[in-house]
Amino acid sequence: MKIRPLHDRILVERLEEQEVRRGGIIIPDTAKEKPQEGKVIAAGTGKVGDDGKKIPLDVKAGDKILFGKYSGSEVKIDDKEYLILREEDVLAILE
Repeated sequence: MKIRPLHDRILVERLEEQEVRRGGIIIPDTAKEKPQEGKVIAAGTGKVGDDGKKIPLDVKAGDKILFGKYSGSEVKIDDKEYLILREEDVLAILE
């Protein structure tokens, strides 16, 4: 199934946290929080400004990003979980 987010929305796949942290501490599954880091799978065409001109997005497919803990809407597509969020919910692009 192909999906294309509209306007200033992006489709993100969460990146899983590593089980072993620095110092060799193993985090059990029950204590893990949902990661706030993800990979952009697809991005919309941009937001329409007040003057009617389209403002392109700063993020693009393939970017690794950080986003807010409770931002976006979770969706399930082809048995995989994704997150759809607005570009304004993106905190940073990881390089």
